[in-house]
Order: sequence, then structure tokens, then C-alpha cells
Amino acid sequence: MASCENRTVIITGAGGGLGRAYALAFAAEGAKVVVNDINREAAETVVAQIRAQGGEAVANSNDITDYSDAGLILQAALSTFGGLDVVVNNAGICRDRMFASLSESDWDAVVAVHLKGHFCLASHAVRYWREQAKQGVKVDARIINTSSGAGLQGSIGQSNYAAAKGGIAALTLVQAAELARYGITVNALAPAARTGMTEQVFADVMKRPEQGFDFFAPENVAPVVVWLGSTASAGVSGQLFEVEGGRLSIADGWRRGPQLDNQGRWAVTEVGAAVAQLLEMAVPAQKVYGT
Repeated sequence: MASCENRTVIITGAGGGLGRAYALAFAAEGAKVVVNDINREAAETVVAQIRAQGGEAVANSNDITDYSDAGLILQAALSTFGGLDVVVNNAGICRDRMFASLSESDWDAVVAVHLKGHFCLASHAVRYWREQAKQGVKVDARIINTSSGAGLQGSIGQSNYAAAKGGIAALTLVQAAELARYGITVNALAPAARTGMTEQVFADVMKRPEQGFDFFAPENVAPVVVWLGSTASAGVSGQLFEVEGGRLSIADGWRRGPQLDNQGRWAVTEVGAAVAQLLEMAVPAQKVYGT
């Protein structure tokens, strides 16, 4: 039996890049796929490809940044396939600028698509799953979020994107802690792959090789996403997976590091020496991308 047989999945931004690779991989494993993309034609092209290979899929172009409209994506899954098991929050955009030149509109657009987009669709899905659980239905649901190395370590020229992706990493932790009671697991990805966004910035680094292993192919990330969406991943939640080529790792998140206890209030004159001592003991953070 295929790993996602009879499971229904919504994938945002699935008209190309990583989302398209996920949609095809889920369908190949028996899932019924709602291919969401703001570009309706791109979504329909992916759906046609899935159906040509014997899979089940439907195109959807509702807006993930509008709460009411995002609810229609859930309704598409329910009306077409009768349920929902997996949400893959994948859609994203870039508006790269150095912080001193970043406009309010560039900030708002990136935060809306990434961070608010993750909230809107997941909120509708969680309310649906919570109601199912209250009615005694066994829920075995998945939310798979998309963060980024930029959100974990920062990235020069991408303060808006890094802030949104860092917020998604934190959101994943809270969702995992709160939603386990309903049978919902929540994990996140920090993928490195060739997409419409990354080709603009890393075209030379990520170009397709003439032969051999295509390290930055989006298809390299898809198996991890499909496994996370399957019933086999039920025991895994609150994790952030970094996937790059054939490399798979779990990010080591923020945690309390070295500490000094003054047994009382610190004097201003004491703080500098204490900070220097703590910095000597602390494990250095990874460098910000681009530095």
C-alpha cells in the first residue's frame, strides 16, 4: 500500500518549484492533492500532470493571505475529496532589500505571504480537525510548515524574509505543543533547492548540472515532506528539518546557554564583565548568510 493512500493534502504554492515537486510526490504515494497556487494556470498544469499519471487532484487559486479566502481552500478539499489530512504551507515570495532601503510595502508583502499565509490556512484546518476530534473521530493530521536557513541564522538583504521565516519556526513549536491533544503533528522544513525564488539570488550556485546528481533539485526535498505527511510520522512533532541535496538534519533550536547568577540585582558596572564571561563560554552561533 502506498504511504499516503486515502490521505488528502493541501499544498500551497504548488504550481511550480518545491510545491510542484511535493504535489507530484504525494500523488505518486496515493494522496489526493489540492494544488493551490495564486497562478491558476500553473495549478491546473500540475493537476493535469497528476491525473495523467493516474492520480487525483484539483486546482485551487484562493488567496492564503486573506482569512476568508483561505477557508475556501479547505472547502475545496472537503467538497472534492470529503476530508483533509495534511496541510503543506509552502507558498512564498521574496522582496530582497538591504534593511536601510526596505519599504513598508516590501515588508508587508513578504510577511503576509509567509507568516500570515501560514496562519490563515492552518487556522481553518485546525478548527476542522478539532471539531472532528470533539465528535469522536480519530484525527491523524499533519501541518508541515516552511521556514528557511535565513529564518534560523539570518540573511543579509533579507530582513523581511528572515523575520517571517523565524516567526514560522517559532509558530511551529507552539502549534506542536498545543495541537497534539487533537491528533495533529506540526513540523517545519528549511529546504535548500532551486525554485523561482532562489534562482533569482543563487542562479550560478544552484544551476542544474550537465550530468550527475542534481544537488538542488526540488525533488530531493519531496520524500521528506511526503513521509512527514504520512501516518508513519505520527511520533514526530515540533521539529525543524533542514534538507539540502542528500543531506537531512534536525535544526538545534534556541535554548538557554551559559548563565551567571549574581544572587541579586546586577550593577550597571558589573554587566560588561559578566557578558564577556558568558560570551567566552557560549557556543558561537552560525554566521548570518552573506557575511
